[in-house]
Amino acid sequence: MPESLRRIASYLGEQPYDWEVVVSDDGSEDGTAAVVESFAARDPRFRLLRLAHRGKAAAVRGGVMASRAKLSFICDADLSMPIEEVGKFLPFFAEGYDIAIGSREAPGARRYHEPYYRHLMGRVFNRIVRFLTIGGFQDTQCGFKCFKADVARDLFERSHLYCDDSQPIQGPLVTGFDVELLFLAVRSGYRVAEVPIDWYYAKGSKVRPVRDTFAMLGDVLRVRFNNLRGKYNGRPGQH
Repeated sequence: MPESLRRIASYLGEQPYDWEVVVSDDGSEDGTAAVVESFAARDPRFRLLRLAHRGKAAAVRGGVMASRAKLSFICDADLSMPIEEVGKFLPFFAEGYDIAIGSREAPGARRYHEPYYRHLMGRVFNRIVRFLTIGGFQDTQCGFKCFKADVARDLFERSHLYCDDSQPIQGPLVTGFDVELLFLAVRSGYRVAEVPIDWYYAKGSKVRPVRDTFAMLGDVLRVRFNNLRGKYNGRPGQH
C-alpha cells in the first residue's frame, strides 16, 4: 500500500487537473488504515474512508459516494494496471462517453506474467456473462473503471448485489457487481468505452479457481433473475 500511494501521488502530482484520492478501507486489521492516515497527514488530497467489513462491492460503493470529483476512477490497491494508464481513459469523456472500463482483452491490451489458468477462468466467465446478461464487452472484471460521477452514483444506487447492509457479506474476490453495474449502464443507455490497458499479474493472489468461479456464476445468475423479477425497473440513468 505505501508504494502504491507514492506512485499515485507522483503521477497525479504532475497532471494539470485537480484530483483527490479516497482510500476505502473495508474494516481491515492489517495496518492499512494507519498507513493511509499517515500519508494523508502529509497530503490532504488523500482521504481515508473507514467502513465496516462488508466486502469489495460495498467498499467501492462507499468510495464512489464519498468522492467530490467530476469523474470517479475505481482502482485496485495493488496497481496491477500502472497508474500512468489513467491517461488512456480521460479522452473518452471528451468524446461523450459516460463510462470507460479497463480491458485486458480489447485489441492493443497487454497482459504480463498471468498464469494460464487465470486467463482461462476469465475467458470462460466472459462467455457466461455475454450469454446470460450483456454482450459486447471483452472484459467486465478488470478492477480499473472510470465513471462520470453522477453516472456512478446512479448505478450504485440501483445496484442490488452486495452494496448495502441487507446483503450478505461478500467474499474478497467475488466481483459480480461489475457485471451488474455494466448491465444497468447498458440498460440505461449510458455510453461505455472499453479501454485496452497494460496489466500485470500480482503474485500472491488469493483467487480460489473453483470456488470463486462458481460464486461469480451465481452472481451473474442473480443479475439475470433480478432483471426478470423487475428489480431494475426503477428510474433510468440521467444523461
